[in-house]
Amino acid sequence: MQTDTESFPRRYARTQRFTLGAPRAFTVAPDGSRVVFLRSRSGTDRAGALWVLDLEAGGGPAERLVADPAALLEGTGEDLSAEELARRERSREGGAGIVAHATDAAVEFACFALSGRLFAVDLRTGATRELPVAGPVVDPRPSPDGRHVAYVAGGALRVVGAAGDGDRALAEPESGTVAYGLAEFVAAEEMHRFRGFWWAPESDRLLVARADDAPVRRWWIADPAHPGREPRQQAYPAAGTPNADVQLFALGLDGSRSEVLWDRERFPYLARVHWSAAGPPLILVQARDQREQLTLTVDPDTGATRTLLRESDPTWLELFAATPCWSPAGELVRITDESGARALAVGGRTLTDGRLHLRAVLDVSQDDVLVSASAGEEAADAETGEVHVHRVTADGVERVSREPGVHSAVRSGGVTVLVSSTLGRPGARVRVERDGEEVARIASHAADPGLTPRVALTRAGARRVPSAVLLPAHHRADEPLPVLMDPYGGPHGQRVSAAHNAHLTSQWFADQGFAVVVADGRGTPGRSPQWEKAVGGDFTLALEDQIDALHDLAGRYPLDLSRVAIRGWSFGGYLAALAVLRRPDVFAAGVAGAPVTDWRLYDTHYTERYLGDPAAAPAAYAASSLVTDDGLSGAAAPARPLMVIHGLADDNVVAAHSLRLSSALLAEGRPHEVLPLSGVTHMTPQEQVAENLLLLQVDFLRRSLGMSPEGTAGGAPQGPSAG
Repeated sequence: MQTDTESFPRRYARTQRFTLGAPRAFTVAPDGSRVVFLRSRSGTDRAGALWVLDLEAGGGPAERLVADPAALLEGTGEDLSAEELARRERSREGGAGIVAHATDAAVEFACFALSGRLFAVDLRTGATRELPVAGPVVDPRPSPDGRHVAYVAGGALRVVGAAGDGDRALAEPESGTVAYGLAEFVAAEEMHRFRGFWWAPESDRLLVARADDAPVRRWWIADPAHPGREPRQQAYPAAGTPNADVQLFALGLDGSRSEVLWDRERFPYLARVHWSAAGPPLILVQARDQREQLTLTVDPDTGATRTLLRESDPTWLELFAATPCWSPAGELVRITDESGARALAVGGRTLTDGRLHLRAVLDVSQDDVLVSASAGEEAADAETGEVHVHRVTADGVERVSREPGVHSAVRSGGVTVLVSSTLGRPGARVRVERDGEEVARIASHAADPGLTPRVALTRAGARRVPSAVLLPAHHRADEPLPVLMDPYGGPHGQRVSAAHNAHLTSQWFADQGFAVVVADGRGTPGRSPQWEKAVGGDFTLALEDQIDALHDLAGRYPLDLSRVAIRGWSFGGYLAALAVLRRPDVFAAGVAGAPVTDWRLYDTHYTERYLGDPAAAPAAYAASSLVTDDGLSGAAAPARPLMVIHGLADDNVVAAHSLRLSSALLAEGRPHEVLPLSGVTHMTPQEQVAENLLLLQVDFLRRSLGMSPEGTAGGAPQGPSAG
């Protein structure tokens, strides 16, 4: 498909959604002297470089480029191992060059992997050198004292001196199914535990996860566009099937080894590991049904554990980044669901209430806990789509971020890096503050989208569903518009956001002649534990909320209910297909990207959290799935146009989901279109693919809703009547 090279879809794809060139991955030195971060050179440069902001430079704060991937690779291309590609897919990392870094405790020494090679940097001088080690290197991390670097290569956990001396394996895989130091599939994909080893604060040993995926069933990811290539084997733990066997070991640099012991049969999920100088190592382990979990302390000498806290919940227990952890005073810091609120607990005290909905713990100091939170159900202002940074003390809560928007922060040594996105400006602004006063800003090289969303944030329906409405820039107030619902609509995927760039694609669709509605129904994050957990046992509730929001908003906005379409990706793709199949009286067409169609084919930790064990709850799986062994599940008449898009290299939502849906649709004579994407994973980083996907979706939606190619109304409506 020939396109204008300066069109929004092309720029959106080339800039990776306008994220390239934006600073990220900040680390602040504990003495407050420097900030380390990643940033590519421009809004179209995929290669991240390592930078330092010196806050105590003679002429004032100054940036330094300390590691340039182009110079280090001397013009050669990157060669990434299968382990590194899998790590990036799990973390949704679409960049190139330096995509991650780690530092010692003083933030004077850093290391990173580049093309499977290990590089070390003196952050004070900028001197960078390659360490000659066994490779390809994955996830290198310095010891807190900066004297060693631990890394993974070939499934072995290895350690090398900071000067490149003494490279050796502390643990080597006993078979081809074992890996030390890497997060297994469900840990990285669903628990957001991307690491597999943790240094002791004394730098003399590590806690190292050992994952054996021998019990996990094997699937095969083929490339039909290249039939001469062997299919790639994938150990995939589908719902109701065995997981990887995960153990934890304390490994000393002196060769000592002790296994960390807990009831792994009852609590097989190793969800969190924390090790700081404030107390013994902490681990959080979960039962397979995720309704019970233990926080345990570990004796690294013997591997013995002691139960510090036992928690239970009748639906499920949510996991949170960076918690549980110790405060400097040795108190347990955690996020807990109590009395209908998601609250911060320190020691035996709960320090927040229903006015805040905790999202993450950002930093813990002697005086306070820095958190991100959205407005809770008891807040005076719902602050739809906003997330703020707060200081929490025993005396109360103080908001750190000021302007309406979405904010996060990194803090150490009295210095806070505050990252702020608002509706009024593109991208994110990065302020560096010391004791609450701005001392510097870190520049962004991200491209300007050249598009300003006209977004109204509101609440809709009896359940006050958080919603965003976007209208075309050229719209006349008296002109009813065909509607495009543009949700994610499921767990861990908030789409209604008080941030400019979050709505760029929706506004572009609006400018093609649609009224675009984004609704975050039950199951989506950011409101209350009850809101998120309402979908337990029944994902179809998410569709009810889309419809309720649509009908309520039609009373306030020019929505033509006779022409309503829906599009989405992943859970949003599932929701789009569900809408077209179950409620053709409301939805005239749908675009389903990488949809889960049979929940028995999705992974254990995610699916069993919401729907239970498929053997024990077959009715819940059948009701929430689009396809069962008997064909389409719950499909209603009449058949509506459906476009199904799927990457054939997707190892998260495998292409079998869309293929089974297409077969079931064909068996019932339901017209549909399928776009198989050769070589594409669950992400779509390829520029031309990402661009043309937007254009093809618009073409399909216009045809299906009886619109002219320019996006104005034309021809007979193809959808349901307004009644």
